Parts: sequence; C-alpha cells; structure tokens
Amino acid sequence: MFVDEERSGGAATVFVTGSQSFSLPMPTLSAEGRRHFFSGNASFNRNWDIADGSNNDEGHVGLGPTFHVRSCSGCHFLDGRSAPPDTDEPISNMVIALSIEGSDGAPVDHPAYGGQLQPNGIEGVPGEVDIHLDWEEVPGEYGDGTAYSLRRPTLRTENLAFGPLGDSAMFSVRTAPHVAGLGLLEVVAEDDLLALADPDDDDGDGISGRAHMVADLVTGDTVVGRFGWKASRPTLDQQNAGAFLGDMGITSSLFPNQNCTDVQVDCQAAPEGRRPEVDDTTFDRVSTYTHFLAPPARRDVDDATVVRGRGLFVDIGCADCHAPRLDTPAVVDAYPELAGHILHPYTDLLLHDMGEDLADHRPQGDANGLEWRTTPLWGIGLFRDVNDHELLLHDGRARGLAEAILWHGGEGEESKEAFRNLPADDRDAVLRFLESL
Repeated sequence: MFVDEERSGGAATVFVTGSQSFSLPMPTLSAEGRRHFFSGNASFNRNWDIADGSNNDEGHVGLGPTFHVRSCSGCHFLDGRSAPPDTDEPISNMVIALSIEGSDGAPVDHPAYGGQLQPNGIEGVPGEVDIHLDWEEVPGEYGDGTAYSLRRPTLRTENLAFGPLGDSAMFSVRTAPHVAGLGLLEVVAEDDLLALADPDDDDGDGISGRAHMVADLVTGDTVVGRFGWKASRPTLDQQNAGAFLGDMGITSSLFPNQNCTDVQVDCQAAPEGRRPEVDDTTFDRVSTYTHFLAPPARRDVDDATVVRGRGLFVDIGCADCHAPRLDTPAVVDAYPELAGHILHPYTDLLLHDMGEDLADHRPQGDANGLEWRTTPLWGIGLFRDVNDHELLLHDGRARGLAEAILWHGGEGEESKEAFRNLPADDRDAVLRFLESL
C-alpha cells in the first residue's frame, strides 16, 4: 500500500460508498460550518422560480430568462457527474460553450447567442436552440489484436431562434464534473502548482503542462486557474457564480448582469428577481457547501492487482500529468478546516495539449483548442454508484475508463500507446487501480 493513499483528502476524507459518495461534509468541519453546509445543500438542490414582478424579494426567484437547468443539482445530481444524451434525446444537463473570433484574434461571445447556447426560456422568452449529439463509432485495436470501438460526438443544432450561428462559431460540448473535494484543490499553494509546470518541456519528457493564468475578479490579480475544463476560473466562488449565470440565468454580486444579447429583446424585457438574484448570504452558503464536500476514500488499496496497477500507471507515464499528491498549506485563513491535508487527487490542475482527436478548437482565455486541464481522478471509480453511468472526458464520449485512456493524444499519446500495448492482464490491473480511486 502507498502511504496513506486510502485517505484521498487526508483528514478531510469520508469513508462511504454508494449514492452518497460525493455528498457528505468533511469531518474537519466545525458545528457552525456544518449548519452552513446543510443550508447551502438545500439551495444547491432547490429549483429556482421564475420572477413574475410580484415576487422579486423572495429567495430562489429569478430563473432565466434563458437557462439550461433550474437548480445546481440539475447538472450535478447527487453532487456527481452529468451524462450526454442518446442520439434521439435533446441535451439537458450539459452545456455548449460558444464563441467567435474577435477582432484581435481572441475569442468573444457570439453576438446573437452569447457565450453559451441556452435551450430553455421562461414564459414569453424563446429558448435559443434545440441541441443534439450524434455519435460515430471509431474502431481500434489493442497491441495484442483485441478489437475495441470508441465513439466520437458531432453537435447538431435545430430551431435556432436568432438565425444561423455562422461559419465562424466555435463550440465546446461540456459535461458537468463531480464536485467533491474542490475546496481542497482551491487552497493548494500556487507555487506548488507552478513547480509542476514545464511549459517548454525543459526536461524533454514530452510533457509540457502549463498553468492557465487568469484574472481573479475579486482581487484583480492574475493567478493560476484551477476550475473548469480549461482551468478558466481561479476560485470556487467565481466558478459557482459563472454557473449560476450561465446555467440558470441567476445574477450574483460577481456577475450582476443578465446574459441577454442585443437581439434578444424578449429576454431583455423579461421580469427579473431582486438584484442580485442570488443574495450574498445564499451564495455564501452554497460556497460553503461546495468548499466542504468531502472526497471519498479509496477502496481495495491493499489488493495485489490494484497495487500492481498503480505501479503500471506510474510506469507508463500517466502520473506525469495525473500527479498522485498535492498538499494544502499549514494555514488557510479563510477556511481553516482545509489546512494541513495530504491529498491524492491525481491531477496537476495544469493545461496539457491532448491532441487533435480531443480538441474542441475553441480557445478560452489563454487556453487553446487543443488544451485541457488535467481531470482529478479521485472518486472516478464511484461514478456508476452515484450517477449510474461511467461516461467520461469533457463531452462524455468515453464509455468507461479504457475508452478515456484510448482517446488520449498529444502529450498523452505515449502513455496511451503504452497502455494500448500492455498485455491484457496488465491493462486490467491499471483499470482496477483506477476503479479504486
């Protein structure tokens, strides 16, 4: 057994399996913190109502005018991971980020549809679009001749409310990741993450991870991005506020303006809730909730196959990006309960070029269309218990752990090929290790 890897989040780990694996508070939380945690849980799970002009001062009012879902849990059901639809079903609990190239070459919001396609609207406001994914099978073969098939999604839009998107539109299909353990990742020292970066591949190992430097909207500083598929948000508060606005149309102190474009006149005329629609107290409770969701403990850490798989995971280079260990600082002023933990999240939170097959060709900030943040792997073996599926990667194309590995390219190409060419029992050992996380 590797030293104390059973405790994915140090003393903040919970030992639970089943549907509640991602939904429990950290054991380190104070009694007052637990009260705020469960208050935030109620807001996280509660549906937001439509403002009708007479209920502006009520809480949980102000849905839309356009939106994807009515609650945070609409995408993060049981604090877990969303799944893409089958071909004949519309997209409901995942988002389609959207942009065009601006005059200076940087991405900007689409002039008619904004930064995210919204399939739903409140009464009197049209939804922007019906969105579907079509799937194409991509055959492949392991080194020993065993056949496999991957699948690749293609976005299909119908019933566009404000005219064609245009040839310059850039899309990115995004599932909602699970949210346990995020508070611990927020407080990992920036210097520790920068120490893992090697943007020019100075050591020549083919891995050139780099930090995504982004603006902190509160302090105005340029800091390391940690959250989102391209590490575009530096803090959970900014990630949460962006989701309130982008996914539910709920304004906050961080994002106080509705996301209606100039051509969306019905959206602009729709009644609003109070300003901001999620008041600071409610937002702070949701923030507490997301900061203190505990990562679950690993299982079967002493199993011989799992131990062998962990060694193979390191040997074929997977741990070069999926870093096995990060530490939280000894002192965390804002959240003392998050201090002093040895973490095993299996991420470096850096951007990596993942190759053409996974590219969305949509820049976001300084992240280009080939780059993705290294996904934390803790909890990955519990997705089926929580959400009854194991559809992985940013767009849910991978039907399980093996397919997720086999889609890796770019900086992950060498490790992918090493996995593809392992004997079958060694491949199974790597997968058993991942299932233990």
